[in-house]
Amino acid sequence: MRSVLALLQFCTSLPLGRPVAFEHFARRSYLYPLAGYVIGGIAAGIVYWIGSAAVGAAVALALVLLLSGCNHFDGLLDFGDGLMAHGSRERRVAAMTDRATGAGAVAAGIVVTLVAFAALQDAACLPAAILTAEVLAKVAMSYLTTLGVPFREGIHSYFHGFVRPWFLIPTTLLALPLFLLPMPAVSVALALVATAGIAAVMLLLARRLFGGVNGDVVGATNEITRAGILLLFALL
Repeated sequence: MRSVLALLQFCTSLPLGRPVAFEHFARRSYLYPLAGYVIGGIAAGIVYWIGSAAVGAAVALALVLLLSGCNHFDGLLDFGDGLMAHGSRERRVAAMTDRATGAGAVAAGIVVTLVAFAALQDAACLPAAILTAEVLAKVAMSYLTTLGVPFREGIHSYFHGFVRPWFLIPTTLLALPLFLLPMPAVSVALALVATAGIAAVMLLLARRLFGGVNGDVVGATNEITRAGILLLFALL
């Protein structure tokens, strides 16, 4: 239970009492999807009662951002600056890790949010879609934590120091309850495949642009995966 509590204190802004040492979660980072069930479940339970697709989509996205404390969204903004920077790998890393917010950050935040908002409006079952997308976003984060070689010391390198290759298995298994939702099983299966694909692309991109992964890349993967899964549901 301490591992789950540490996970929720790290991934959410929920008031959960006295802080628990991150090490409890770091040793079991395959538990990431549980945070997705909590965040996505709260959002799904609230938007279930909203009749308007546009309002429901806006509220759902606002809730997942607020419930996560915008921590992963901040990673997306930093990743956007690094992605748009010109020049050497060192210049890209510097752009991603400094405190300034540039045009790349603004563009990344707007594009990913717009895609997620537009796609969520077209979801056949909005509550199920936001829950599934949030859980799979956390699955992708776990994949990056397990497979992403750090390029610098930080929160990601700390977590990565505890991972084992077999973490990929329980992380994936924790996503299987999504097949119980009122969605076509083939859609959930394709979303799982897409999650692995997005994680692989982010790993390759981070390795090429930055020489490895840091916490910003992991956080960006959460936001991009959520939007990508919602887009997939809209297209299906």
